[in-house]
Amino acid sequence: MNRKVFFEDLGLIDYKKCWDYQEFLFSKILAVKSDNRKNNTFQETPNYLLFCEHPHVYTLGKNGKKSNLLVNEKFLKQKGADFYKINRGGDITYHGPGQIVGYPILDLDNFFTDIGKYLRFLEEAVILTLKEYGLNAERSIGETGVWLDVGKKNARKICALGVKSSRWITMHGLALNVNSDLSYFNHIVPCGIVGKNVTSLEEELGEEVEINDLKNKLKKKLVLLFEMELYENEKTV
Repeated sequence: MNRKVFFEDLGLIDYKKCWDYQEFLFSKILAVKSDNRKNNTFQETPNYLLFCEHPHVYTLGKNGKKSNLLVNEKFLKQKGADFYKINRGGDITYHGPGQIVGYPILDLDNFFTDIGKYLRFLEEAVILTLKEYGLNAERSIGETGVWLDVGKKNARKICALGVKSSRWITMHGLALNVNSDLSYFNHIVPCGIVGKNVTSLEEELGEEVEINDLKNKLKKKLVLLFEMELYENEKTV
């Protein structure tokens, strides 16, 4: 099992450009797995972890409802936001500046072949990160992601998850609201869940969060949970 993971911080990057890059990395892993199967060889498959932020964009999962986007294309243009229907699970969500997005493109044959465990580890990395800021974040039964004040009237989501997995290769991932402009969530039914609010770390703490410090904390939690051997890559996109 190859636990080496190549890490890249792509900074602020167009959503489609980053999606194409994920697909490229996904295909690299798949090619090695296919060659191993075809030739009965045992080449190591690579693993990748991407961090980034996106310009304003709404994305709808493959089983999501377009009706959960509450505005039309003209309004999106006025807000400077894009819209994509994509190949991950989950419903609709928003990405924008101030939100940290993590995309693990992993061959789970190198870690564990259990998608449920994979999602729980992503959630746990966020929960442990937020704990360092004094927030008691939790899971909400039947609702993927990370929440605050679960079971109360003011329950609110701080991190959304949506992934794709094929042949145990993952892509897409998590979106943690750090210094996000939460007004953009008013134009959707976030994750298709009616009556639940969305929050950010800045909203909860009452002050802007140093984003590079948060990235480092989150990265360390992912390394710990997945027992990764992390290698830093130069930005290539």
